[in-house]
This record gives sequence, C-alpha cells and structure tokens, in this order.
Amino acid sequence: MTTTRFAPSPTGYIHVGNLRTALMNYLIARKNGGTFILRIDDTDPERSKEEYVDGIKADLEWLGLHWDRVERQSERLDRYAVAADKLREMGRFYEAFETPIELDLKRKKLLNMGKPPVYDRAALDLSEADKDALRAERGEGVWRFKLDQQRIEWPDGIVGDVSIDAASVSDPVLIKTDGQVLYTLASVVDDIEMGVTNVVRGSDHITNTATQIQMIEALGGTVPTFAHHSLMTGPQGEKFSKRFQMASLRDLRDQGIEPMALLSLMARLGSSDPMELRSTMDELIEGFEVSHFGTAPTKLDTQDLVPLSARVLGVRDFAEVADQIAEIGVPTDLAEQFWAVTRENISTMLDLDGWWSLFRDGVDPVIEDEDKEFVAEAMTLLPEGPYDSESWGQWTAAVKAATGRKGRGLFMPLRKALTGQSHGPDMSQVLPLLQVIRAKG
Repeated sequence: MTTTRFAPSPTGYIHVGNLRTALMNYLIARKNGGTFILRIDDTDPERSKEEYVDGIKADLEWLGLHWDRVERQSERLDRYAVAADKLREMGRFYEAFETPIELDLKRKKLLNMGKPPVYDRAALDLSEADKDALRAERGEGVWRFKLDQQRIEWPDGIVGDVSIDAASVSDPVLIKTDGQVLYTLASVVDDIEMGVTNVVRGSDHITNTATQIQMIEALGGTVPTFAHHSLMTGPQGEKFSKRFQMASLRDLRDQGIEPMALLSLMARLGSSDPMELRSTMDELIEGFEVSHFGTAPTKLDTQDLVPLSARVLGVRDFAEVADQIAEIGVPTDLAEQFWAVTRENISTMLDLDGWWSLFRDGVDPVIEDEDKEFVAEAMTLLPEGPYDSESWGQWTAAVKAATGRKGRGLFMPLRKALTGQSHGPDMSQVLPLLQVIRAKG
C-alpha cells in the first residue's frame, strides 16, 4: 500500500514552501488509496514548541489535508537508539571529536587545494585511548555514518536518473555531542518502520537522499520511491527569504485567501499542466501527476492568490457562506440577497464587512461639483420605497426625461451618490437592498 508522510519541524509556522511538499505527498497517498502520515520532527527540545505543533495541524485542517495518523519523533527516541547500536555493531557508525573551528579549517584547506570540502575521516584513525583522552578534554563527540564510497543511484520521480559519488560527500553526522538525534537518522528509521513507500521533498535534499539510501540499505529497509521538486523563488526569480514573499499559511488565512485557490495553484505550479481552478479536493487528486513537474526553479507571487480567491467566491453557493454572513450581522431574511449582490464584487470574505456597512448605514455621497444640481434634482424624483429590481430603471428613466442626461453622465453620478463608489454590483440589485435595510433600521 502507498504510504507517504509530511514531516515538519515545530520550530515555526509552516509556509507555502512547506505546503508544496505536504500537498504532493498528500495527493499521491489519496490518489493511490494509501496512507498519509503527519510526522512531527520534534527531536530538538530547545526549538520545538507545542504552539507550532497546534499551528501546523490547524493549517493543514484549514486546507483540508487530513492525515490518517500522527507520529512524533520525540516519542520514538528508543527506536533511534536501537538503530544507532545496530550501525555501531556493523562498523558503520563512528565517533568524531573535531571542533567547529577545526572542521572549518579543514574545509578551507581542501578548497584552497581545489578539492571538495569532504570530511577526511581522521576520527577513524583514533585509538580507544585517543578517544578517552578527547572525551576527557572535550566531552562526547558526534556520531557519523560511514558511507560506502561508491556511486549511489536512483530513478527520481521528477529529476530523472540521479547518480552521486559517495566519495564526494562527507560522512553525515547523525547524533550531536549532546545526544540529540538528527533528522537524517530519525527519518530513515521512521520511513523503514512506518512502511513509507513514496517521499517527495525539495531538491535541496538530494544529497541527503543519497546518504539516506545507504543508511536504509544498511538497516535492512526498502528504499522508497523518491521525487525532488524544484525550489521556489520570487516572481522575478529572486531567492525567497523569511522577510520576502514566503508567507506563512497562517498569514494567508488571515488575509482571507481561499483554501481551494491556494491548493489549485500549488498543485500545478512548476508542472507542465495548466493551472486550473478546482472546486473540490477530488478534482485535484484526479488530475495530479508528480512526473509532470520540472526541475527549473518555480516562481511564485502570492499576490496571484487574490484574484484566484475572488474566482472561488464568485461561484460559491449561499449555503456554504450562510454562517459567515450571519456572523457579520446580516439579518436572515436579507442574507441570501446580500450574497447574490456581493459575491462577484469581493476578493475575499473579509470584504463583506465593508459591503454590509454600506447597505446598513449608507455612506457619505460622492458628488462632483458639476453634478450637484443634477443629483439634487434626481433625488426629488426618487419615489418612496420599498424598491424592487425594476425600481432603478424606472427612476433613471424619470431622471433622464427631466434632465436630458443619458448614459454614463446619468448613471455614474447616481451610483456614486448612493454608494460612494464608481463601480460595483448592478444598481438594480443594490437599490432594493439599500432601501430594505434602511426601512428595517
């Protein structure tokens, strides 16, 4: 059975880059009738916070990415210890004691010699007495996985055939000096024991994948099918940073972005398939093919989500928004009419407050100097309400006959006088709603 996972670290709120990974893994699992695991990478006790765990869950639920089960790496430390012992027994795990300064000097020396800055495995030459002396002087060392220095190859679901020479890669550190298990080891153990069959993640993990394939094989596991998606950039190809464009999902939700607008964009961005606005998760699942994604950096402008959200709302049924409309105070008997008038004139649901204020309280009229006499005369011709969908046409016909104005010169001053705006819903729909609400007030 297909099993995928999304493994965020609860050290902050997840952003659109994280979402891309989560969504791809979710869609693969659902398309194949498999299991989607939410795996919290919380092995760092100093930086991991429960508020971020709750935030991650809330963001995924908002988007409708429902997981089948939750796993927490902090609850599996015993399993990582067993795997570490197994690697030690196999001679694939060794302790190293270099300080960060010493490692940096080694890297600089190799680079100056025109060689790749690969760890020189000096720790393998230490005797037990040497190790004891270093522990007494410096404390515990780090634990590194000893790579077989041969080519590591796999057919990547997006990149294609990948081949990496393990001799060009440093033996990865899997356990820090304070005993903290790093993601590379925890992820391998989890993927093996949880039966993960497919892993989609960013292309910045390709080297990690090479080392993890050797670790999986050493521990007797089955190597998953890997696919590495391209990294995101800003709309002009500029690198993302925390201060630029990489909005957290929480930020986007607070801005009123619609989940299906975000999901529709992210499910196609960077692929050969055109972006099509979808209305259900089933439609996204059916049309998803990971092999259609390319390797070129993927440009994202979060401002594109605003018009997409407007399109989502423009076709939304009243039943889906009735509760939200009631929350802003629209009376039940007016709510459906209110939605019919406003839904194609909003970018997000946050815009409804402004429309309700206009209909409920009216606005300060906007009247140009040259239109003051015209508007004053027109208002004397406005009959008593209540009004219906025919009232606007009847009124403007009477104003036209009395003043001789027509076209834009007739309609625009009246719209601006009643709504304070130069554009918006059809006034034949607006006028009845304005008058009904005023009558109720």
